[in-house]
Parts: sequence; structure tokens; C-alpha cells
Amino acid sequence: MSGPAPAVAAARRAVRADLADLVAGDLVLVACSGGPDSLALAAATAFVAPRAGLRAGAVVVDHGLQAGSAAVADDAGAACRRLGLDPVRVVRVTVGAAGGPEGAARHARYAALEDAAADLGAVAVLLGHTLDDQAETVLLGLARGSGARSLAGMPARRGVLRRPLLALRRTDTLAVCAALALEPWHDPTNAGRDLIAVVGPDEPGEPAPAPRRSAVRRHVLPMLEGVLGPGVAVALARTADQLREDADALDALAADLLDQARSVTGPTPTSRAVVLDVGPLAAAPAALRRRALRAAALEAGCPAGALHRAHVVALDALVTSWHGQGPVALPGRIEAARACGSLTFITPHD
Repeated sequence: MSGPAPAVAAARRAVRADLADLVAGDLVLVACSGGPDSLALAAATAFVAPRAGLRAGAVVVDHGLQAGSAAVADDAGAACRRLGLDPVRVVRVTVGAAGGPEGAARHARYAALEDAAADLGAVAVLLGHTLDDQAETVLLGLARGSGARSLAGMPARRGVLRRPLLALRRTDTLAVCAALALEPWHDPTNAGRDLIAVVGPDEPGEPAPAPRRSAVRRHVLPMLEGVLGPGVAVALARTADQLREDADALDALAADLLDQARSVTGPTPTSRAVVLDVGPLAAAPAALRRRALRAAALEAGCPAGALHRAHVVALDALVTSWHGQGPVALPGRIEAARACGSLTFITPHD
């Protein structure tokens, strides 16, 4: 008797390895949009989980951003139930505007997934991102001029979220769906438009451009592979792995530096504050100092998505190039000011 198709076997191996640290009776959820990647992941999880003594369900998030999205979400939920996943929860979310359309949708989606996991008692939520998604993430980070942490791409694990398929290609998930006679939904925004229309301003009356990630998928990566040869996506994913190791090490050293720099001076009576001794910061390498300053700003309450390099560079100048300049205004109505050898991040009370 022949075994499963190679792509099916590869997906099952990836899920089995990712769930190996869980114990019998644990509940895992698959984040399923109904697309090829998440549907292939749902099928692999439905096969692997019960054989490992685990319970497996699914969460489908309807962002409400496309016509007919509710029906697509309901169909995805039905597909998960047919695979044997239980419980299956379809969640409707409201997508805000902060962080742009893609960032706002991602924030709403992850919040819904984490809420569902907490409500259902799940120990893990599995996401269907593939190696191709990782390569796209690195390219988008390069285009933004991002640092090592962003170029490190998506981690295999972060909190309750896990990505078992990061070593598989999108062609693999399509092959899984074909081998198991699954009918995935294909997101129409991934079809994209001509490159000029995607990256340029819209003409009046024209439909909205495809998301940047879809443009990278449809145009940029194929162009790079055409010019540089095959293997570009794999190389970009390998770069992400190496940068993640570097970023993890630097972040740990920066956390130590931040602890060394904490001042014995406490918060003021009318505000909560982070107070740092400038001396240890000034003596540290720039890469560590700026990471520590960013971490301090986040600790003080700055929204991560709104805290940019320009803010961190201005903070750095208070440490290394101080000549009496005034406070630095930071996102979240926070100010950082230097006085008497200390750098203070102040969050006023409402």
C-alpha cells in the first residue's frame, strides 16, 4: 500500500515536529482562512493531532474587508469541520486604520486568534505561513530600510502562535490540497494588478491596488528569480534565520544594559517614569545602546508600531551628543528628557 503524496507527508512531518512538546489532551487551533496554505495546515493537523493524543480545532477570522467575506469565512469553517477539527470558531472582527490596511488587519487578526485561544483553553495557534511568506517579509523589510529584527522575518514561535510550515514552499501547500482533493479559496487580492498600478497612485475611479505583499509575490520575487536565478526565496529565508540569531543575542545584551542603566531614582509623584543613568548607556556600543533606548521607550508606554528609528536616534543624541537640548517627544504622549546625568521617560497621567 502506497503512502501519502510527498507534499502531504512533508506537511504532516512539519506539524508533528512542531507539536512534539505538547502533552496528551492539549488543544491546538489552526488559523484557517480557507486558502491553500492554511487549508493544507488544517488537513495535516487534523491527521497528526489525534494520533499524538491532542485535540485540534480551528479559528476562522473574517476581516470584513472584501465583498462576500462572511460567506468565505463560513465556507472555511465548514471545510475545517469536514476535516474533523473541533471546535471550529468563526470570528468577525472590525479592522481599524492604525498601521495602514495590512497592519491594521494583521493586528485585528492576531488579537482575535489570541482571544480565541484564551477562551477555548488552547495551548497553541498554528499559522500557515510558508517559506515564500518569509521571503516576502524580508523583501518588504528591506524596502522599508528596516533593522535586523524586522529583517529576521516571522519567528517559528511567539507566545501562543506557531508557524510549522516555514520550511515548506507555497507549491507544497497547493500540492497538499490537490492530493487530498481539497478546494481552497484563492484570495483575489493575490492576483494583483500591473506593477505600475500597484506601486503608483490610483487613477480616479480605479479599484484599490493589491496589498504590497501581493505585489511582491506577483512581480518582485519572480523578477529577482529571473535575474538572479532560482533559489532567491530560499536565500532570503536563510538570511532571516541568521539575522534572527543575531537579533536575539543583541536584544539579550541590550536588556542587560538597560538593567545596568536603571537609576535608583523612582517615579515622580504625578507620573510613572522610566529613569536611566546616562553613564552606562554612553559607554555601550551604539547597537546595544539604541536597542536599550527603544526598549525603555516601549516600557514607558510608546506604541511599538509608531516608534521609529528617528525617535531612537533623537533619544541617542540625548545620551551621546547632549548640549542642553530640550526633551524628545515620543509617540503615546511620552517625553524623554535629560537632567543631572539621568534620562527620564515620562508618561503623564490622563
